[in-house]
Amino acid sequence: MWQGKTVSVIFPTYNEKDSIRAAVLDFFSTGVVDEVIVVNNNAAAGTDDEVAGTGATLVHETKQGYGYAVRKGFEVATGDEIIVSEPDGTFAGRDVLKLLAYAEDCDVVFGTRTHREFIWAGSNMGWWLKWGNYAVAKLMELLFNSSTLSDVGCTMRYLSRPALEAITPHFRGGGSAFGLEMMLLTLIHDQRVVQVPVNYQRRVGVSSVTGHTGKALILGFQMIGMVLRYRLSSLPTLFPFRMRPARQRSGTRE
Repeated sequence: MWQGKTVSVIFPTYNEKDSIRAAVLDFFSTGVVDEVIVVNNNAAAGTDDEVAGTGATLVHETKQGYGYAVRKGFEVATGDEIIVSEPDGTFAGRDVLKLLAYAEDCDVVFGTRTHREFIWAGSNMGWWLKWGNYAVAKLMELLFNSSTLSDVGCTMRYLSRPALEAITPHFRGGGSAFGLEMMLLTLIHDQRVVQVPVNYQRRVGVSSVTGHTGKALILGFQMIGMVLRYRLSSLPTLFPFRMRPARQRSGTRE
């Protein structure tokens, strides 16, 4: 629990049999996580056995895709505060505290893996992946006049329950680009967003997407196309550019 509110963590899993158990226990060990939802998305054999006994809630989603798995987790999660992450060993449970630290001031907190000080040896954050994510993030920042963004592929993030409920009716995707769709929807709905650096560690096993250069490049181009499409489709509501009003000294928001 965090400041009187319950906290749910969603773990979509496909190829994380060898890391899922440690991830669940790591996030529970923070002392603030009330619920971990593991969404088995046609995962490797034995994954359910690894989850058994950890205290996590196990559900299944047969529609293949990262987005479908996360959306299933959203349906099941009961917490007031929602954390989405991946159970592949790349993210540290203690970074939940970083995200929640901004919960009082922001509707959504995205992690970023592009700060050198938080990139661990052996992590899959080479030159192309780092600067590719940075470039697409800056494109979003420019086109949507958003808060500072530096990573579009980080899958560790926080959403308040009201923020999630506001964007859920607009979900369309179910694949690997769903994380970007979530980011774009938060900007279009003018939610209070901040991005903070999180630890990015060596992955256990090989990613089904970023572990292959060709698939990563294809996903990158898909993300650029999605950013442009959402920008064009939102012109009636976002043009001309608007600046968020400053807070009043009383602490109330305009």
